[in-house]
Amino acid sequence: MGLVLLSHVKRFLEHLEIEKGASPLTLAGYRSDLERFVAHFADKRGIGPEEIGFEVLDPRTVREYLAHLQECGLKRSTMARKVAALRSFGKYLCSSQIIEVNPVATVSTPRREKRLPRFLYSQEVEALLAAPDGGDVLGLRDQAILELLYATGIRVGELVGLDLPDFDAEERFIRVMGKGSKERIVPVGARAVEAMNRYLNSSRRVLAARKQGTENAIFLNRHGTRLSARGVRNIVNRYVEEIALRLKISPHTLRHTFATHLLNGGADLRSVQELLGHARLSTTQVYTHVTAERLKNIYDDKFPRR
Repeated sequence: MGLVLLSHVKRFLEHLEIEKGASPLTLAGYRSDLERFVAHFADKRGIGPEEIGFEVLDPRTVREYLAHLQECGLKRSTMARKVAALRSFGKYLCSSQIIEVNPVATVSTPRREKRLPRFLYSQEVEALLAAPDGGDVLGLRDQAILELLYATGIRVGELVGLDLPDFDAEERFIRVMGKGSKERIVPVGARAVEAMNRYLNSSRRVLAARKQGTENAIFLNRHGTRLSARGVRNIVNRYVEEIALRLKISPHTLRHTFATHLLNGGADLRSVQELLGHARLSTTQVYTHVTAERLKNIYDDKFPRR
């Protein structure tokens, strides 16, 4: 079938971008999952990926692929995402009348592990936020990054996507472009606004000068260009190691911490859902399990009759 399968993967990605408004991160995820699926069967058959046709898109081969992923030690959540990508691709092929039946529709999605989000306690957050050197150009930037991640709960992809007009220091909010190109307004705490102002009024100017001030991004790397999501993860990891936190965390842990601290402080679930930009309330409800676990621990520790 020659280029058939890979050529339709390309058209599917164009469909997601143009007609569905999928974000660059979503597109990159679909591309990676679908191309790796094709590459697996190409390697197995000793042929090039461009020679793989529709014969690999059937329930048996998809289940075989999942078994291979399980043997490789992939998490069920990762496997579920890959099945979802293949199912969406199959649905597109049906709607485009390229095939009659979605061959992945009957493949069961691996159940995700029920794992509570990890979060930091208040004293751990304070230690992390105090770790960057406020007298250093990059330290001021890092301080602003950590403060903003904790104060707003935004995703790392949303953080690095922020441009200068998206931050309003006077009104204390940021405009965020979330998943599915959905825009939302998120309030910013006074401490985070102060950290942002210190960064924007000093070290960002130094960094921007390295690229003649042509970059509109709020957060810049040492070369004066837009900071990447990987760059933010490296920044967080560095300070976590410096202060020897009990957990190995990611920028997303600060998002979990933001939501958990809001709920512990009495915020209602709907408000937290809006702030996080969750499409479904059920996604936000996982944090109620975290707060319930905290209450259970307090009960077990303090109640005299055990």
